[in-house]
Amino acid sequence: MPAEAPLFEELPHEEDSEPAAEQASAEPLLIASSEQEWPRVRVNGVAIAPQAIAQELQYHPAESRDEAVFLATQALVVRELLQQRIAELGLVVRAESGESEEEAATRTLIEQEVPLPLADEAACQQYYSGNRQRFFSAPLLAARHILLACPADDAEARSLAREQALGLLQQLQAAPQRFAELALQHSACPSKEQGGALGQISKGQTVPEFERQLFRLPVGLCQQPLESRYGYHLVFVDQRIEGEQLPYEIVAGTIRAELNQRVWQIGVSQYLQNLVGAANIEGIHLQGAETPLMQ
Repeated sequence: MPAEAPLFEELPHEEDSEPAAEQASAEPLLIASSEQEWPRVRVNGVAIAPQAIAQELQYHPAESRDEAVFLATQALVVRELLQQRIAELGLVVRAESGESEEEAATRTLIEQEVPLPLADEAACQQYYSGNRQRFFSAPLLAARHILLACPADDAEARSLAREQALGLLQQLQAAPQRFAELALQHSACPSKEQGGALGQISKGQTVPEFERQLFRLPVGLCQQPLESRYGYHLVFVDQRIEGEQLPYEIVAGTIRAELNQRVWQIGVSQYLQNLVGAANIEGIHLQGAETPLMQ
């Protein structure tokens, strides 16, 4: 959002008696004054209730309260616009299983008013040809480790664990065949009973910070300890099985669903922006095409 454009503007109270010129000279409020905890926003004359903003706030975590209030209010503005359009068209809806009446009405409105062409075979084939690097089977590793455990928030314990890991690494560099022996003596992982063996590992099976380092390793003893939230790991990679190119037939359904989802997001976003542009919205500045109307 541009810095010079305030997120919210102050709407005059009906009982305010200051001259219009004096009110116009006042700076617009970002959210609200001390007397007004929540912004006062109207959509085609319909007020957004402060308690609704307060309740919606929990669904919009943000770096600042101002931003969270803006996102919550924006969502309520869009919801109100949709409800007004549904009422205007007099839509009769039938809720599907697990769907609320409001959700069913919104779905019916979008289906009726937003033309969404489906991705055809040619589009899917073209996407696959241009993004072949995305469609590989996950690599597999067979690895062993020795875990020197320490709390994530204890700097002194982590320093000691790292020193211990470096000492054990020197022993392994001199005698890699001792890995199972040292794992049994020093590892804090139950895998020590199997010589530290983790079995075959694919992506998503370990914590992210360990996985990022692990899958970069070549076969053999890793020449430095790997750090994770659990402590320091000494790792020996026994085998790498690289991912293979997946044929189009295997991923065609995934590609079609992804392309259709993109078309849906673009179409609905444009539709919402048209509703915003045609409405009389007071008390909040929406930023046109760059506003993240679709959450």
